Amino acid sequence: MTEQVYDVIVAGVGGMGSAACWHLAQRGQRVLGLERFDLGHGMGSSHGMTRIIRLAYFEGTQYVPIVKRAHELWTETGARAGMDLLYVTGSVDLAPEGAGFVESSRQSCIDHGLTHEMLELKDIQKRFPAFDLPKGHIGLWQPGGGFVASERAIYAHVGLAQAAGATIRTNEPVLDWSPTADGGVRVRTERGVYHAGRLVLTSGAWMDTLNPALAPHIKTVKQAIGWYTVKDPEPFRIGKMPVFILTVEEGNFYGFPLWEHPGFKLGGPHFAREPIDPSQPDRTPSPRQARMLKECLDRYFPQATSEHLALKGCIYTVTPDDHFVIDTIPGVPQVSFASCCSGHGYKFASAIGEILAEIATTGATRFDISPFSLDRFKQAA
Repeated sequence: MTEQVYDVIVAGVGGMGSAACWHLAQRGQRVLGLERFDLGHGMGSSHGMTRIIRLAYFEGTQYVPIVKRAHELWTETGARAGMDLLYVTGSVDLAPEGAGFVESSRQSCIDHGLTHEMLELKDIQKRFPAFDLPKGHIGLWQPGGGFVASERAIYAHVGLAQAAGATIRTNEPVLDWSPTADGGVRVRTERGVYHAGRLVLTSGAWMDTLNPALAPHIKTVKQAIGWYTVKDPEPFRIGKMPVFILTVEEGNFYGFPLWEHPGFKLGGPHFAREPIDPSQPDRTPSPRQARMLKECLDRYFPQATSEHLALKGCIYTVTPDDHFVIDTIPGVPQVSFASCCSGHGYKFASAIGEILAEIATTGATRFDISPFSLDRFKQAA
């Protein structure tokens, strides 16, 4: 078995890991990225063409400084890679008045000085004719929202990292790792043994096998996404339809305007997540999940049909409070990790990659990541 030495090893080269590889490589680090599948695979949490990016965040104002930086980095990274990664379409949160989702997003806008507009139902129906919403719904319009081209962004980050000297190995899962006497790490795969001063874990649904301290606090679930035939494409085009988060009695759904696919992409609902063992190869949504998407389309999108052109599953790794975990492993400060993004993490990937690079090279980050510490689970026990 070969033994090679690097400054930093990144385990998992998906959305988060690819960004970490790039930010580490551009800081002059000798980087090894290890990915268990092909690059841009569909077995984890980063496939499906697009991911929403919103600046106002009903999940918590602690996310806003990081997502604002991510917004900047998606533009900068795309320019450096010669690819369009960020598409600004505007975004709209839609929910019954008083349910709290729109109100929380509005408060986030106010707290961080974000441009926004409150919409009544008649305004929503006039501006966005693809929707047919129940009485009592209101909306929050954010002109800076949009989507990131998710697989393309992975390719951009990896291409930039390789150009800066990083080594990326695919179809090479990490079997185990251990700290070394000199304060570094030893990482073992089926193809070799590697040594590094630092290890970054971004292995998503496989995090529990590499991070025992985190394992008791996570579970993996499957979410459904589909692309559906539309009767009239016009209301679904960029410029007519923004990205959206829709709260209705059936649950929380999300969707995108038509882009590089003839189908209208819809995902959800939030509460229809189903447990999944990530080692099982079948990612097909269940009949229950497919039915819930169909019911949403039939009821709220009269210009779309429930005939899917593609139907896929996506793995979420979730925590009890649905918030991120970004930290170092207790007692092993040379190993940092980001995980459990609970289905709302991809938009942050460019900035989380930067945060992980800062931690690995300096031991700290300029962002306040204390809300995402592993210790919070100990405090809650």
